[in-house]
Amino acid sequence: MLRGSSLFRRKPVGIFLAILLGGLLVGFLLDRRFPLPPLPSYSTLVTDRKGDVLHAFLSQDDKWRMKTELDEIIPDLRKAILRKEDQYFYYHPGINPVAVVRALVNNGRQNRTTSGASTITMQVARLLERARAGPQSRTYGNKLTETLRALQLEVYYSKDEILQLYLNLVPYGGNVEGVKSAALLYFGRLPDQLSLAQIVTLTIIPNRPTSLYLGRHNGRITEERNRWLRRFRADGTFAGADVRDALAEPLAARRHDLPRGAPHLAYRLKRQYRHAAKIPTTLDRAKQDQVQQLATNYGRRLRNLGIYNLSVLVVNNRTHQVEAYLGSPDFADGDHGGQVDGVRAVRSPGSTLKPLVYAVAFDEGKLTPKTILTDVPTDFRGYQPENYDQQFNGQVTAEKALAYSLNIPAVKTLSGVGLPLFIKKLKQANFRQIGRDENKLGLSVILGGCGATLEELTGLFAAFANRGQYVPLAYRPDQRAPSVPVVSPSAAFVVNEMLTQAIRPDLPNNFQSSAHVPKIAWKTGTSYGRRDAWSIGYNATYTVGVWVGNFTGDGVRELSGADIATPLLFRIFNTIDYDSPNHWFGMPDELKFRLVCAETGLVPSHFCDHQLTDYFLPLVSSPQPCNHAQEVATSPDGTVSYCTSCRPATGYAKKTFDRLSPELVAWYEAEGMRYPKVPEHNPRCTRVFADQAPVIVSPAEGRAYLVDRDAPPQLMLAANTDHGVKQVYWYLNDQFYRAAEATEKVFFTPTIGTVKISCSDDKGRNSDIRIRVAEAGSGGL
Repeated sequence: MLRGSSLFRRKPVGIFLAILLGGLLVGFLLDRRFPLPPLPSYSTLVTDRKGDVLHAFLSQDDKWRMKTELDEIIPDLRKAILRKEDQYFYYHPGINPVAVVRALVNNGRQNRTTSGASTITMQVARLLERARAGPQSRTYGNKLTETLRALQLEVYYSKDEILQLYLNLVPYGGNVEGVKSAALLYFGRLPDQLSLAQIVTLTIIPNRPTSLYLGRHNGRITEERNRWLRRFRADGTFAGADVRDALAEPLAARRHDLPRGAPHLAYRLKRQYRHAAKIPTTLDRAKQDQVQQLATNYGRRLRNLGIYNLSVLVVNNRTHQVEAYLGSPDFADGDHGGQVDGVRAVRSPGSTLKPLVYAVAFDEGKLTPKTILTDVPTDFRGYQPENYDQQFNGQVTAEKALAYSLNIPAVKTLSGVGLPLFIKKLKQANFRQIGRDENKLGLSVILGGCGATLEELTGLFAAFANRGQYVPLAYRPDQRAPSVPVVSPSAAFVVNEMLTQAIRPDLPNNFQSSAHVPKIAWKTGTSYGRRDAWSIGYNATYTVGVWVGNFTGDGVRELSGADIATPLLFRIFNTIDYDSPNHWFGMPDELKFRLVCAETGLVPSHFCDHQLTDYFLPLVSSPQPCNHAQEVATSPDGTVSYCTSCRPATGYAKKTFDRLSPELVAWYEAEGMRYPKVPEHNPRCTRVFADQAPVIVSPAEGRAYLVDRDAPPQLMLAANTDHGVKQVYWYLNDQFYRAAEATEKVFFTPTIGTVKISCSDDKGRNSDIRIRVAEAGSGGL
């Protein structure tokens, strides 16, 4: 008896467990067979550093469906939605049995639908199905599907996530879905910035999105809104004072255009983060708008010159974040490539890379700011650069050569540093096109014979403001990258000082007229054919890069970095850094001062009467003593000079002359300029000098020449010689060709093959080069 009673008690428990397990198994199989519909795609919002919307994109199905984040669901919004739609939302498992029974009773009595039992979860199920397959008819079968889907949703999502889905999917008429979309489109605010009146307005519309259409039925919406506000006051959902203020608030909702700021960066990031609902950026909305306005106004004036495009990048030097990004002023200008992103376009950088080569040369001990360089016609193995103004300046300091953007000194400096090291530095600063073209580049890279972008150049100049440390530019707040030392802090400081010279040709005319323009270092550049104008400047706070030109590549006679790009650069600085305290860069501890000879920039010798203070790096900068002057024994009348072999015992004078390089002497002679010449050497001297042999400058050593066999062109023979050389002797393949004056240009007709060219001077000194000559089209080279 006792045993049967125990068995009787255990049998219902077993039946219950079997039913439970069977139900779970059926639910599992149904869930696998009928998975939840995929979540719909969201509109992408690109935001500024404060979270305000800069640019909005439609979803993949062309809806304004913006994702409301959980932290944007403020308490008033949550209370209004739950009180109106589903006050027991947090207490039921997706369906509300009490509401279902009540709806069945009421609808049965009236023989029609008078009240519903849909919970928020069930509405989410219906909205997901609608997003997947379009609107569904209201049938008992579909209602059952919604019920099962609601239970399924409660398994996969938390209550807060389900509420978030509801707020993201509720319809507001047309292609507008979700509270956030409606808030931005009709009130110009994010959900967490809405007033109580606006919250209640958005709460009542989803049930009647057609008859309560914002912007069309505002009067009807106001009546319904106020009815619900009074109801909320009566049941204590909101305080009476808050409701009173909300009732008094007029409804002025209308459809707003969504922001379209920084379109080039927005599209760039959208391609990179294709499915993101929100893309935060580092842009500063105020600075972006300021730069946009300045560039737009400035660009209108440039159109009269036939210049249609410009780009600007503003970087915060303390955070390395981009705060303004302008690919072009008018994204909608289809006639002039407005959608081209000028920040990323590969262009010729002109002279903008020169500061880097001087910084590298300083680090390598090749020069200091006061080092004297020669700006005269020079042949670099067939490459013969000219200055922008096609003039030459003779001897100049390195700091003047950079400030005046002289070409020949820059090429000489690059030649001394070595092209491989310079390219390595550019690759460290993430110059991608230069990295790809590394094997094709030559010395012309320093004058713009390469490809670079505004983004790369601005990042390089930001490194000078960062003690020589390059940090990749950041466009998102979460971007982090290690710094790369491109040049030393001392080299960066020296370049900073060189680029702030007060006397320079690219100084804007009104620079000193404004007391509020901050102190900046800057460099301009103009590409060959006047196709690109650059001006990139920086101080301790900002680096600003400006490019002006035409995306088509058309050159314009008036286009130059100094005259066209620099005025905009200074207007931007005067706007974003107005009346700043002008904090400047501190001198590194390892950088020191020393006296140098003003004639060479080298350590002074006993005859260096004119001395200057210069920066230098101990144990790095050259300790070479100056030897610019030489004491020469001459005849009493100064017409003949003597060496130690032929100097008489008595009857001679001692005079001091500058040591001048052959190329400088050749330039003096070609220009007819007077300079202190060492008198002709004693013609009776029999000593042979081994040093200072003639330097053959044309043709270029090792150069290959293609010629027409039937009508080969003549090639020029030219050499730079030492002081006192009057005559030189030319030889072709060891056969005497002709004698000529030292500065005379001689021409010859080359023969096919390797040609040995020799030049001897009247002191018996000789030099040789070899060139290759091939018939055009033969493929022999």
